[in-house]
Amino acid sequence: MKTVMPLVLLLGLASPALAGDGVHATWYGDEHRGKRTASGEVFNPNGMTAAHRTLPFGTCLLVSNPKTGKSVAVRINDRGPFTKGLSLDLSRGAARAIGVRATQPLTVSRCQR
Repeated sequence: MKTVMPLVLLLGLASPALAGDGVHATWYGDEHRGKRTASGEVFNPNGMTAAHRTLPFGTCLLVSNPKTGKSVAVRINDRGPFTKGLSLDLSRGAARAIGVRATQPLTVSRCQR
């Protein structure tokens, strides 16, 4: 999956627990608007979604930006990223919601149900 602006966000999403884990992430937007995601739904760049290579579709993750103190719940609906070293692609809407504009550390955990 191509990205609009790589945001190598210092984090790591390989652990099954995910609690407070970090990931290397990026975000993507308008270049995929209206295209089908791997889950079959139409991509909305303003949605609160994300792509991950192995997490099941529908998995809810809480992504937090310690710099802004903001968090957003995203739902995995696509596969990616396909760039070496990256673990998560946020939709543009999710990135904006937590103030992601440049390289910075983020934390990721599973949503509490």
